[in-house]
Amino acid sequence: MIAIDHLAFGYGQERLFNDISMNWEPGNIYGLLGMNGAGKSTLLKLMAGLLFPDSGTLRALGYDPSRREPGFLSKVFVLPEELNMPAITEREYLSVRVPFYPDFNHQRFERYITEFEIPRGRKLTSLSYGQKKKFLLSFGLACESALLVLDEPTNGLDIPAKAQFRRLVAEALSDRRVFIISTHQVQDVASLIDPIVILHQGSVLFNHTLAEVSARIRMSHTASRPSDDEQGLLYSEAAVGGFRSVWKDSDAEDKLIDLEVLFNTVVSRPDLSASLFDVSGGRS
Repeated sequence: MIAIDHLAFGYGQERLFNDISMNWEPGNIYGLLGMNGAGKSTLLKLMAGLLFPDSGTLRALGYDPSRREPGFLSKVFVLPEELNMPAITEREYLSVRVPFYPDFNHQRFERYITEFEIPRGRKLTSLSYGQKKKFLLSFGLACESALLVLDEPTNGLDIPAKAQFRRLVAEALSDRRVFIISTHQVQDVASLIDPIVILHQGSVLFNHTLAEVSARIRMSHTASRPSDDEQGLLYSEAAVGGFRSVWKDSDAEDKLIDLEVLFNTVVSRPDLSASLFDVSGGRS
């Protein structure tokens, strides 16, 4: 559904991506992780046709996003991190935006905004940041678009709303849709995202499912730090009450994976994908 082949992009003279290639398939909620400045938001904008590659190709839903054809735009919804809401009511917003989304489900939208307890009849600019985020989440999910891109979707949400968000997103996923969640708040969406894609220094360091990961590594929590020369040790960091460590273990079989620890391991060990999965950048 999304095919990226030798993609390169930069801002002016500064090169951000050098040679990115990967395929993302429907029926998945991809977690896009990376440090500040790694290019997560830029990659999302390239997928949505808001930016254009310098070289290489990017195909999404069978389209070239850079052409911004109506058929493509009607199948994509992007929730940006920075919200810029118009000074109109939710009804006026629907009257303007819904015609662009032929599969929009009004019944689901009503259920979503009711569950999120979003005030009715007020100008969207008067809502709190969290209420604005929940309104756009409701609209985006109701669009039933084939590609749903969410950039830091849980920012501004309180604890009950985060639980609602996870439930509604999981419910909305189907085998014809692909969701992409870019976030620093990994624990907010840990139960949702799979596969995991990690961007770092212009490259895709990691692109694997949790099943692939848990079959090859295990994590431990010990009171003392393991010795650096212990067999199979990949990474160790201080944690409350001791140390969290990551070990190479081909017999791990469905062990619990802490995504924050996994991210730190991958960034500290750029060779990890190659050493564990016998590939240079992850899944194609």
